[in-house]
Amino acid sequence: MKTADVLRMATKNVFRSKLRTTLTVMSLFVGAFTLTLTTALGAGVNDYVERQVATLSSGDILLVSPATSVESDDGPTKWDPEGRQQSGSANPLGGGTLLNSDDIAAVEGIDGVRTVEPITQVAIEWVATSGSAGADRYEIDVNPTSSIGQSDLIAGAQLDQESAESEIVLPEEYVDALGLADAESAIGQSVALGYLDSAQEQQTLTAVVVGVARESLFAAGAGANSALTESIATAQAVTGQPEAWPIAVVRLSPDEGDTVSDEALQRAKDDLAELDLVGQTIEDQLGVVQTVINGIIGVLSAFAVVALIAASFGIVNTLLMSVQERTREIGLMKAMGMSNGLVFALFSLEAVAIGLLGSAAGAIAAIGAGSAIAGVAGETLLSALPGLQILLFDPATVSTVIVVIMAVAFLSGVLPARRAARQDPIESLRYE
Repeated sequence: MKTADVLRMATKNVFRSKLRTTLTVMSLFVGAFTLTLTTALGAGVNDYVERQVATLSSGDILLVSPATSVESDDGPTKWDPEGRQQSGSANPLGGGTLLNSDDIAAVEGIDGVRTVEPITQVAIEWVATSGSAGADRYEIDVNPTSSIGQSDLIAGAQLDQESAESEIVLPEEYVDALGLADAESAIGQSVALGYLDSAQEQQTLTAVVVGVARESLFAAGAGANSALTESIATAQAVTGQPEAWPIAVVRLSPDEGDTVSDEALQRAKDDLAELDLVGQTIEDQLGVVQTVINGIIGVLSAFAVVALIAASFGIVNTLLMSVQERTREIGLMKAMGMSNGLVFALFSLEAVAIGLLGSAAGAIAAIGAGSAIAGVAGETLLSALPGLQILLFDPATVSTVIVVIMAVAFLSGVLPARRAARQDPIESLRYE
């Protein structure tokens, strides 16, 4: 018997008992539907996180901050005035939670460090359309890490950190509020920024809009270039107070082509740890987010696995009943020369066919329902996160789900197929 004949016979036999086959397929359908949705959810969220990381970091950046002690087992640390003075921590802005000038100098001396850029926090009170008397003013925050990477732009260009002109990247939501026609027309416009100086007096600064950015899950607020932040920081600096920064951006020199190797990153982190400082990449900081996401996806996928395990018992039961009902037919096929291997293959292919029907139907239904859900969610619940496709159906992943379920179906059919293959032809022909 040819392979094509075995395949044709197996497919025909699957539909001998339509009700029983349909019920078995439906049990696989549930598992395939759930597993396809959960894998699409994980792919969609992780894809969004990775794209957000790509806009924030080029892979050669470490965010450096003071290390914090968590030795809670020994209780609170006693205050040592001499130790505080020696470490430069007598000044509340000079140590503990902020970086001081000595820290910056020490980081600059680490091997492999290209540049160290302390991040200065500035406070802007409001933004308004420049040159419009009586224009409405809106509260606005500046993202302190604007200089780390690129914004997720809708229109315009990235900030020029070398420019002497004050530049700003506006969040998308401010375009309509400021009376600008659209994102494209906002480029090149001037806006007024109001802030309080060190004497708590109102000051105004004009900045040019160079870009309009989408809202991001990880970078909130407007982007400002160095010229803008330095102007405001100078005005807000308190005379006589030492310089201190909450965080510094360290750029490492590439050691392999245009990239920084993992070994170089780890060496820099170890050197920073010896200075009681912590260096983290953007990926490190977002690792917790992805861990939580993957944990949730894993729990949801576990329900799909339970459904597949239950479905596998249904396949075993269906095929065992089929073997019993077709005992005389099996005996007749063997008497006509069909080998044990062909009988085993016949029943195994029936199991695979059931797995294909259930997994394909579940995957197609999941894609249809998931696409509809993602479209509605994108316009309602997730409208504040443009660019997030909550369910991402990758053809390779969907194909993998189908193949895995077919493999489960094959394994479930091994016992019935083996029993059919071991049937004695004479005894089978006598079976009533």
